[in-house]
Formats: sequence, structure tokens, C-alpha cells
Amino acid sequence: VQLVESGGGTVQPGGSLTLSCAVSGFRFSLFDMSWVRQAPGKGPEWISSINSGGSITYYPDFVKGRFTISRDNAKNTLYLQMNSLKPEDTALYYCARPRRRVGVRPPEEYDYRGQGTQVTVSS
Repeated sequence: VQLVESGGGTVQPGGSLTLSCAVSGFRFSLFDMSWVRQAPGKGPEWISSINSGGSITYYPDFVKGRFTISRDNAKNTLYLQMNSLKPEDTALYYCARPRRRVGVRPPEEYDYRGQGTQVTVSS
């Protein structure tokens, strides 16, 4: 199983980035997926989840309206579009496969995760 993130970088406050997560090793289209981030000195923070078909998405309030999760099951790829970025969004972002079906609450466990891609928001 491999989850490989890309698209991170340094952006000014108010800017945008789109992250990608290329998945291999399992039937991507059958599983719900999530994005998680971790800032230096802090624990993991759930960012968003999407159901297997891509029709239902979930976000915590602090990213709702700014971030959009999506997926292309034909390409086995998960995306995170991030707009109106803030310095507090600076973190390592990684994609992960939740152990159970996703819902409004953050997933409690993940079976797999990628190594992550660094996002830095700074002027």
C-alpha cells in the first residue's frame, strides 16, 4: 500500500494550494478517505473526509468554506483544494484511509497514511 502526497509548498497568506494524494495497493474506489495535518509540536488534526463515491464530504468548522476535498476514483487520487490560507494552516498534510466509514466526527483510527507534504503559509 502506498499513499503519496504532493503539491505542498510555501504560499502567502490568502493564497491557494491544491494537494494530491496518489494511492496504490488497495481498491481506492471502495474506501472513504481523509486529510489530516500536523503542525510542529502539536498532535494530528483532522481536516476533511470524503465517502468512497465522492458524493459526501465532511469538514471541521475551522476549514469549512476554505478547503475542498475531492477524489478521482478513475485515477486513484485524492485532492485537497485550499483557499484563503492562513499562517495557522502551516503544517505537514497527509492523506489517510480511515478504519471505519466516515461521518461528521473525525475518524478515530486510520489503517494507512502517507508521508505527507509540507504547507507553509508565510509572508
